[in-house]
Amino acid sequence: MFEAILLTVITASTPLVIAALGELVAERSGVLNLGVEGMMIMGAVSAFAAAQLTGSPYLGILAGIAGGALFSLLFGFLTLTLVANQVATGLALTILGLGLSGQLGESFVGMPGIKLQPIVIPLLSDIPFFGLVLFAQDLIFYLSVALVIGISWFLFKSRAGLKLRAIGDNHGSAHALGINVVRVRYLAVLFGGACAGLAGAQLSLVYTPQWVENMSAGRGWIALALVVFASWRPWRLLAGGYLFGAVTIGQLHAQAFGIGVPSQLLSALPYAATIVVLIIISHNRRMTLINTPASLGKPFVPDR
Repeated sequence: MFEAILLTVITASTPLVIAALGELVAERSGVLNLGVEGMMIMGAVSAFAAAQLTGSPYLGILAGIAGGALFSLLFGFLTLTLVANQVATGLALTILGLGLSGQLGESFVGMPGIKLQPIVIPLLSDIPFFGLVLFAQDLIFYLSVALVIGISWFLFKSRAGLKLRAIGDNHGSAHALGINVVRVRYLAVLFGGACAGLAGAQLSLVYTPQWVENMSAGRGWIALALVVFASWRPWRLLAGGYLFGAVTIGQLHAQAFGIGVPSQLLSALPYAATIVVLIIISHNRRMTLINTPASLGKPFVPDR
């Protein structure tokens, strides 16, 4: 019983972790993209459509990544090239994504999905309890773990990661040192969009293998809160993602067990937990200021 619950927690947590990792990289470069929800839902519809048309969930994954990445380029063009307000543009991107995905996915509503099957690792998957939990998962789960390790190394161990963090902390000084701020931020935004698209693909190919309008259901906003919760650090983000995933699954199991609490209140638990966490974080203002990229959300116009 506990093993089954843990498996569902992992499935629910994976899209949160992936989407938040992409946003973490973007914010480390100084870009605040509130359009995660819109990029996720575009990734979800792109992945489902591609899987249906080709019969391959793996091509669906690639399409989901491409859908999120291309949508993020619109945000990048508006905020980095035209220097539009990042907050307003991100909100507009979410609204556009929700509407456009509904239109694109209209013909796929009600179709049975093509589920991404788990990759069973021989011998290791036979280990009692931990075998099925860790070594019989789908490809996107393994990618989420690889992303945590890779991003952690990139940000704190590589020269390119040092440049990206320098831009996020002081884009003016980074520009004076000869770093191409706009190019690096474009790449960070593109990576964030690709991760959001991958998270969306997980929703429509693994979590609930079907297309339902607005199936991201606010997960993009939870991913944004996760970045702050984790103080812009990948390993803390992984732990936070599974915490929020456990809350999401907990309310579903509470309904299944017939606990005498209104279903509407249980459904609101993940979002209530997000608010509580942000309130707690806001009390530790010193820690927040230390870890927040100083140039976050600030426009940059290179000297001409």
